Amino acid sequence: MPRAKKKETEAPAGAVTEAVQRMPLSQLHPFEGNPFKVLDDDAMTETVESIRQMGVANPLIVRPDPDGGYEIISGHRRHHAAELAGLDTIPVIVRELDDDAAVIMMVDSNLQRETILPSEKALAYKMKLEAIKHQGQRTDLTSDQVGPKLTAAEKVAEDAGDSQSQVKRYIRLTNLIPEVLDMVDEKKIAFNPAVELSYLKPEEQRNFLEAMDYAQAAPSLSQAQRMKKKSQEDGCTLEDMCGIMDEMKKDDLG
Repeated sequence: MPRAKKKETEAPAGAVTEAVQRMPLSQLHPFEGNPFKVLDDDAMTETVESIRQMGVANPLIVRPDPDGGYEIISGHRRHHAAELAGLDTIPVIVRELDDDAAVIMMVDSNLQRETILPSEKALAYKMKLEAIKHQGQRTDLTSDQVGPKLTAAEKVAEDAGDSQSQVKRYIRLTNLIPEVLDMVDEKKIAFNPAVELSYLKPEEQRNFLEAMDYAQAAPSLSQAQRMKKKSQEDGCTLEDMCGIMDEMKKDDLG
């Protein structure tokens, strides 16, 4: 005679329960617009080996996707490592999150990583700032005033342990064309000059790449500032940039 099914105990009204469940990896997909890269580097190799020996200790945080499957909020590296380790399922916690709450959680969970590229931090700060703004808080990154308009920027800065000014400077990097931003990640262009270069128009940034190749050197902070000023005054041509890059660099912390 088949055993009677045990009646499930209902949670009290208002109680929050987060059950860990195992889910096929095939049902999970990356967060749309996730700025954090998942690299097959030495750290990933170590994670894969750890998962093969011990399994996935910390469950992923995911949310249902209306188009099917589940979107990963936290745990992109663990998901990829589990795939490389040959697992079929992985522990997850499913949360119902709207787009803004999902962005904020995704950014906050990834900003805890030891190594973060400038492009990742720049895009993450921008995404979180916009999400907080959508939730009703006002912001105006073009203003240096301390007051209501910087509420969202204050929140991003406080959570990340950066100053408001630094948050604004990182977000400026999102105005760089991909080729220049890649050079910042690769440390071929220093952070401070890169912030100044972000004020150049896209076509000027493409010309800058030619000027940098011509000079076979990265710009100092003062050189980048001069290009920015020239761009804002009457435009900065390739000839202008080559002239600036050709000059002897002064003692500059860049």
